[in-house]
Amino acid sequence: MKLTFWGAAKQVTGSAFLLELEDDYRVLIDCGLDMGNMKEDMPLYAGSSFPFDPSMVNLVLLTHAHLDHSGKIPLLYNEGFEGQVLCTSPTLALAEILLLDSANINMKKKKAYQKEKSRGGNLKRFTFNPDDLYSPKDVKNAIDRFVPIQFKRRFNVKEGLDITFIPTGHLLGAANIYLHITENGEEKTILFSGDIGRKNYPLLQDPEEAPQADYLVCETTYGNRYHSSISDSSVELIRVIKETCVDKTGRLIIPAFSIGRTQAVLYTLHQLYANNELPPIKIFADSPLALKSNNIYENYSHFLNVEAQEFKKEFGSLFDFDHMHYVHDTKDSKAISNYNEPCIIISSSGMIEGGRIQHHIRANIENPYSTIMMVGFSAEGTLGAKLLNKEESLKFDGREVPVLAKIEHTDSFSGHGDLNDLLYFVEQQDQQKLKQVFLVHGEEESMNDFKGSLEEKGYGNIMIPTKGDTVTL
Repeated sequence: MKLTFWGAAKQVTGSAFLLELEDDYRVLIDCGLDMGNMKEDMPLYAGSSFPFDPSMVNLVLLTHAHLDHSGKIPLLYNEGFEGQVLCTSPTLALAEILLLDSANINMKKKKAYQKEKSRGGNLKRFTFNPDDLYSPKDVKNAIDRFVPIQFKRRFNVKEGLDITFIPTGHLLGAANIYLHITENGEEKTILFSGDIGRKNYPLLQDPEEAPQADYLVCETTYGNRYHSSISDSSVELIRVIKETCVDKTGRLIIPAFSIGRTQAVLYTLHQLYANNELPPIKIFADSPLALKSNNIYENYSHFLNVEAQEFKKEFGSLFDFDHMHYVHDTKDSKAISNYNEPCIIISSSGMIEGGRIQHHIRANIENPYSTIMMVGFSAEGTLGAKLLNKEESLKFDGREVPVLAKIEHTDSFSGHGDLNDLLYFVEQQDQQKLKQVFLVHGEEESMNDFKGSLEEKGYGNIMIPTKGDTVTL
C-alpha cells in the first residue's frame, strides 16, 4: 500500500492524498484547490490539471466542503474519473453551493481571459490556467456522483476497505476519515485529520475522539500558535464595533469566508443583539453564497451544538434579526458605498481573493474612518495576507493605493484548532501503537515547530512530506 502527497505538502491549501492499495484500488482523500498558487506546479500529464491520471482513481473521500479540499473535484470528472465522492450529507449540500459559486467565478475569469487574448493583450497577468476552469454544468455532473455517508458508522467500500467519518468540528459536516484496510491477511488503519476544529466553537459540536490508528496524516495550520479564547470573540467584536462605528462613526469591513466563518460572525452578532449589547447600526451581509450557506446551516441544525439548537428554538432563526440586511444583487452591493451612516459590511472571500469583498476593500481602503477586521487565516500571496502583513499600499486596477484604513485582526473566530487542539488530537493516539505521523496542511515553519512539540511529547517517526513524495505503508 502506497500513499502519495499531491497537495497541502509544506503549504496550507490544496489537500490531495492518493492511497494505492495492493490490488491497485486507488482512493483520493480530498481534491482541493491551491488557493495561493492557482497554477499547478507539478503536472505529470500533458494537458492535465493533476499530477496523476484521474481515470485511474476509483474513489474520492471528502473531509469537508471548503474549496482547498473540494475545489478540483469537477476537474477530476472532466479528466476521466468515474467513481463516487463519499462525504457527510451537510458536506454534500455545502460543497454543491461552493463549487457552483466557484464555477460562476470561473466563467467570468474565462471571459476576461478570452477578451484579452482576442485583442492580443498581455496574458501573463492571469494567474490561472484557463483549461482548469470548470463550468456550472461540470459541477452538476460531479455532484450527481456524491454519496452521503453517516457520521460514526463504519461503511464497507469493498472487501478489505472500511471507512468511518468522525465529527471534527471546524465546519458543518466536517470529518476526520478513518480507513480500516485488510491486505494479505494483515490489518492496517490510517487516520486523515482533514481540518481539526475547536472546542466550544460557535454553532458547531466539539471534535470527537478518533480511534487508534497505525498511520496518522495530521494538519498543522496552527501548529505553532495559540488562538485567542473563543469566549473573547464577542468582546473583540464589540470593541471594534464601538471604536469604528460609534466613536468614529465609520465603517467596519469584515472579510469572511461565506461558508463557516460568516455564520460564526452572524450568529455571534445575533447573540449580542439578543442580549442588548449591539449598537443599533445596520449590518450588510453581502454574499449570496453566505445566504445559501445560512439556509443549509438552518436546515441541518440538528448537526449543530446544543446551544445553537436551543437558540434557534427560542428566536426562530440562527442568523436573522433586526438591523440585519442581506444583499442579493451586484447593484445593491455597489450601492452600499452610498450609505452614509455607520455600518458593518460582512462579505467574502476571507482572503480577499475574488468576490464582492474586493469592491468594499477598494472603496474603503483609503478611508481612515474605516476599519478592516480580518477574522481568519490568509495564505501567502493573497490580498488578505498583504493586509495582515501591514503593507502600506495595495495594487488595484494597476495602480498603488495607500492603506489608510485601520487593520484589525482576530483569530478568535478561526475554525482551525490551535497548537493545544492539535496536540490533543494527536495525543489520543498511543505512541507505542502509532507507527508513523505525516504532517501536512501548514506552512513549513508551523510544521517544523509542531514536529518538535510532538517529539517533546515522546512521539517519533514523524515525516514532513514534500509534494510528490510517496511512502509505503
